[in-house]
Amino acid sequence: MSNNEFSSQHADEGNSHHAYNSSNGDGGQVIHRQNHHRPQETPTREYPRNTMQQRRGNDNYRSLRRKKGRPETEDERLLRRPTQPLVKPTEPVPSEHVRQEEHATERALNFDFTITDPWRVMRITSEFINGFDALAHIPPSVAIFGSARTRPDDPVYKAASETARLLARAGFGIITGGGPGVMEAANKGAQEGENVSIGCNIELPFEQSSNQYLDIDLDFRYFFVRKTMFIKYSNAFIIFPGGFGTMDELFEALTLIQTKKVSNFPVILYGSRYWSGLIHWIRETMLPDGKVSPEDLDLLRLLDNPEEIAHLVREAYERNQELEKEDPNREKSIR
Repeated sequence: MSNNEFSSQHADEGNSHHAYNSSNGDGGQVIHRQNHHRPQETPTREYPRNTMQQRRGNDNYRSLRRKKGRPETEDERLLRRPTQPLVKPTEPVPSEHVRQEEHATERALNFDFTITDPWRVMRITSEFINGFDALAHIPPSVAIFGSARTRPDDPVYKAASETARLLARAGFGIITGGGPGVMEAANKGAQEGENVSIGCNIELPFEQSSNQYLDIDLDFRYFFVRKTMFIKYSNAFIIFPGGFGTMDELFEALTLIQTKKVSNFPVILYGSRYWSGLIHWIRETMLPDGKVSPEDLDLLRLLDNPEEIAHLVREAYERNQELEKEDPNREKSIR
């Protein structure tokens, strides 16, 4: 077989041609080919389920493109949705239903970002920044605490005002809670002593409103931010008779000094008649039971005279100044 015949034969086999030989009248062979060629069929491809869904999505997308030039968005479908007619109630809404709606609204507010913890952290941070910014350059100061319910005709009111006046004359600014009572008396004494009068007010549903004797008036939402300002910018705490809030500020200072989170500074109680019971309980109950150490009792001083208080504060401040000269790295603020 020649090369041409071999190539032709295999080419025909590849095209599904059938060939057979016959003779013609001259004795030669004639090759007859019978072509059974059928149109080529595209094999069926199996698509995974997700691929089939993707194909249908693509087909839908192309059909939308052909119809409108672009696919219809979800917002467009929402806008084309038929509106519902307003229904006017024929009877009053039951009170129980109203309460349920109010409770649903209240629950929904709990998911509002502005009252959740991330937003609260930002608010707390802003209070610290505002406080530090306002108090960073005040002179050495003394914090005076006491009841907001003390009236101007009370001897305690007059003693607080005189104590603040003497300290202001000695060069100290006066920091209070900014409210009425003992706080008002101390701020009044600070202005009479011609030194800076500072009020760190707290938002309360009762009692607390800023008094009229303030040079710097700060408002706080959080007690712990406010107490940080007292601790950070005070060289002494003077505690006049007061209630739970005054006790909170007293023991906050004692705790921080005891645990050495702040440098030791005077904590002075004014009024033996008012505070002697507390001192007795600490000495006779807490100390024997081992809840405090003997040296912890030295953190409290009990005095009844504004002049003695002012003298003690000046001495403690001068002593701390000497300690800072000896050790420039001595901690002067909250650790």
